[in-house]
Amino acid sequence: MADEPVSVVAVEQAVADFKDPETGRSALHLEQIRDIQVTGDQLTLTLALTSWTAPIQDDVYRELEELVRARFPELSSITLNRAPLEREPDALGEIGLRAKNVVAIGSGKGGVGKSTVAASVALGLKRAGAKVGLMDADVYGPSIPHLLGLSGQPHQENNRIQPVDSDGMPVMSMGFLVPPGEAVVWRGPMLHQYVTAFLGQTNWGDLDYLIIDMPPGTGDVALSLSQLLPLTDSVVVCTPQEVALLDAVKAIAMFRKVNINILGMVENMSGFICPDCGKRYDIFGSGGARQKAEELGVPFLGEVPINMSVRQLGDAGKTADNYNDPTVASYFEKIVHRLVKQLADRTAASPKRPTLPML
Repeated sequence: MADEPVSVVAVEQAVADFKDPETGRSALHLEQIRDIQVTGDQLTLTLALTSWTAPIQDDVYRELEELVRARFPELSSITLNRAPLEREPDALGEIGLRAKNVVAIGSGKGGVGKSTVAASVALGLKRAGAKVGLMDADVYGPSIPHLLGLSGQPHQENNRIQPVDSDGMPVMSMGFLVPPGEAVVWRGPMLHQYVTAFLGQTNWGDLDYLIIDMPPGTGDVALSLSQLLPLTDSVVVCTPQEVALLDAVKAIAMFRKVNINILGMVENMSGFICPDCGKRYDIFGSGGARQKAEELGVPFLGEVPINMSVRQLGDAGKTADNYNDPTVASYFEKIVHRLVKQLADRTAASPKRPTLPML
């Protein structure tokens, strides 16, 4: 009857199918929805989520609250408490990398801002609260150390490479190992050894995400990743003009050929907004990546217009400061949010194996 009080059992039944975004399984059955208390027309419950979900946590809590409100309109008060949850990652592949997701950020050609996007995505995930590592796989033109203002050399400890720390984010790059101005001249087998060492012999710790800045074009590194880490995902960065899109299409074809899932495309240098008059100039065009993504059946993760401060901060080794500018930050935050949402939607469609959280 309508005037019957809401019971704990009724609430449990209502939320039984609410999915943990990381595993795609019932958050109630995983004991992530807990401490359900009903006092009259007031409900209190707790939802515990891992740091993997950090960029989309607000959405998840809001969805659970809306579900309960829609199911029990007679409740005058719903208090949804947030709680942290630890869930260790499984070891990936034969190399034993402990990361929940590996995302390779690539492009069909150089000069499209791929490294800036890779660094900014890693920083955005970290700022949201996720545990992130950043690996610079661009052997011939490693720019991640410069973009982040990092120097020094990794050292070995207990036969493990200790990565360079960037404010709590482990970073590895050939740029730490090769003197400035010296070129790396390697064939495929050496590249494979390098990728294997950086992935399997580095002390990354337990990560939610390992972001990999790929070399431009198509070639050996992507093949090595597909062999070492069969569950690698990818993001393709390109600029709007047709000549760049032609190469981006090749990058997508490469990732598909080696069975690396495409999470989406990012359009960088998508127009220029004059800081003096506010007028937009589509120097390289605009919307080309979105249109191409639709044609190829690939999600579009977002655009980043040309911005002077992004270039200036990158040159100064202060890419992290992009997030101090709300306008610039909003572009990267949307990309990060959509990237994690893509992963969560995929997991919801194909839940991971049952696992118990560390309470």
